Order: sequence, then structure tokens, then C-alpha cells
Amino acid sequence: MEEFGRDLGARLVAGDLLILTGPLGAGKTTLTRGLGAGLGVRGPVQSPTFVLARTHPSLVGGAPLVHVDAYRLGSAELVEDLDLDFARSVVVVEWGAGLLDDVSESWLEVEIERPQGAAASGSTATDVATGSGADPADAELLGADEPRVVTLRGFGPRWAGTAYADAR
Repeated sequence: MEEFGRDLGARLVAGDLLILTGPLGAGKTTLTRGLGAGLGVRGPVQSPTFVLARTHPSLVGGAPLVHVDAYRLGSAELVEDLDLDFARSVVVVEWGAGLLDDVSESWLEVEIERPQGAAASGSTATDVATGSGADPADAELLGADEPRVVTLRGFGPRWAGTAYADAR
């Protein structure tokens, strides 16, 4: 997730809005850490769960990264109260689906799926890919990296004509 974030982050510019969705532990913050590395911002990029939003200034003269955790925010008005600088920053909002409909004419939805049962069954990413089971003696692998499925959907003129453009 972090490597994917670095690659994507290197393509982002001021004014880009990313809305991340996925279950707890899917890798939203890890992806955002990679976005920060790709943007060249000051870190560490950590979950803003308790502060709601963190701004990471650029170390390379680019756009700052604004990282928002909207999990506790139940309405668009509460997000608006954060007074985020959407125009001059790259804004990443975890749990933001449905809360940011009117803040930008373009946005990128990033949906992260974490297949259920891979870790619980003791399987690793390699096991899932090859269809083999993990040896019960490999108990330390229960917390190993699991495969993720990431779907990107771009909306608005910023993403029109890109591979991320949503066909809806």
C-alpha cells in the first residue's frame, strides 16, 4: 500500500482531493503515508483520528498534504468547519464518502478492499495467490501483509481522459 501511495503521490498536484474508503485495517493510513512520501512532505504521516486533520508541509516546494480522518464527522457541515485549503493542498480524507460532494469539481475515490479470512486462516499473500495453505508452525505469519484490492474512480475534469475516469 505504501509503495502504491508513493507512485500515486508523485502524480498529484495542488487541488487534488482523494476520498479513501475501506474497512478498519484496510491500509488507508499506510496508503496516505506513501502519498506523503511521493509528494515529498514532512512526516511522519500518521492517522489523524484524534486531531481530525493534519497538514504536512512540502519539503520540495510542492503542495502540502492535508490528511483528514472523517470517521467521527457525521455531516458535511462538520467537515466544512475544518476550513481545509482544498485549492492549494492535496487533501486526503479517510472515511469521507458522501461528506465532500460539493467541495471540489474533481476528486479521486480510492476504495480499498481487504479480503476477509486471509490472516484468520493463517494464509499469506503468497498462499492466497498460489492457493496453498500456511503451515500452522508459521504462526508469526498471521499478521503478515495481506493482499488488497484497490479501485480508483476519478470524477470531474481533472480525471477525465485518464485511466481513473469513472464511466458512470
